[in-house]
Amino acid sequence: MSLPHAILTALLEKPSSGLELTRRFDRSIGFFWSATHQQIYRELGRLEREGLVRASGPGVGRGQRKEYEVLPAGRERLREWVGQAQDPKPIRDPLLLRLRAAAVLGVDGLEAELARHRELHRAQLAEYLEIEARDFPPERAETENRLQHTVLQAGIQLESFWLAWLDQALNGIPEAKS
Repeated sequence: MSLPHAILTALLEKPSSGLELTRRFDRSIGFFWSATHQQIYRELGRLEREGLVRASGPGVGRGQRKEYEVLPAGRERLREWVGQAQDPKPIRDPLLLRLRAAAVLGVDGLEAELARHRELHRAQLAEYLEIEARDFPPERAETENRLQHTVLQAGIQLESFWLAWLDQALNGIPEAKS
């Protein structure tokens, strides 16, 4: 996935100003595809130059509010991308490498770092569950966007996996000290 596709998706869901788009990234898309304010604005400019989005509204000069919408060419570009094959990305997580290093160096400091990561994943899971309860309550299951809910469920399952794995890793530390 790439930032242009994330922006096109967000704008198809709801035309937005750059600031609104940045806020939406912080609250939703950013959980699985993050971007800075500057990256989003730079990409909006590029998408506009390519004829994939259009800015409308009173904003003409710098700092003026413009609302961006996806043009037919942008919709088609995103439609083509959705159907393309893409291999899964390999995991590159420094924590996994730290465990590998601890296996040969010793586990000094590792337990605290694993516990810290566990707390971060616990907090993220709590946030996802709060979003699910608010945005996808069971009584509205038939009317809600199931694909958006599926994306959220992936986050919930991933955080649940990390919590279980971190518990296993923390339980394995005393054995590694022997």
